[in-house]
Order: sequence, then C-alpha cells, then structure tokens
Amino acid sequence: MCSWSARRANGACRLLYDRLVAKGKNGKLALIAVCNKLLKQAYAIVTSGVPYQADFTKKAASPFAF
Repeated sequence: MCSWSARRANGACRLLYDRLVAKGKNGKLALIAVCNKLLKQAYAIVTSGVPYQADFTKKAASPFAF
C-alpha cells in the first residue's frame, strides 16, 4: 500500500514507476520496484540518522581523492 502512495507523492518513486511502465513492464512489477526503493530509503534514514531530504544527491567520489 505504501508504494501506491509513494507513486503519487514521492518524486523519485514516481519517476521510477513511470520509467519502468514506459519500458513495458507490468504495473505490479513496477510497484514492487517502488517498494524496494522505499525500503532502501527507510534503511538509509535509520542507519545514518539524517532526516529525509527530497533534494539529496549522492556525491560521486573523485578517482584522485585520497
């Protein structure tokens, strides 16, 4: 049920769902992918202790950084 709500309210989940459906995937399969994304987001929030930030982007590590 959470993936239904996230499909409407969470921008990242909406993009994931739309992209998978556009590729021809079944709607239920796309909802399972959204569910997995939500679980990964929740796990990252719990383990890091940082509140959810909708505009968060992961910075890629530079190959020259030591």
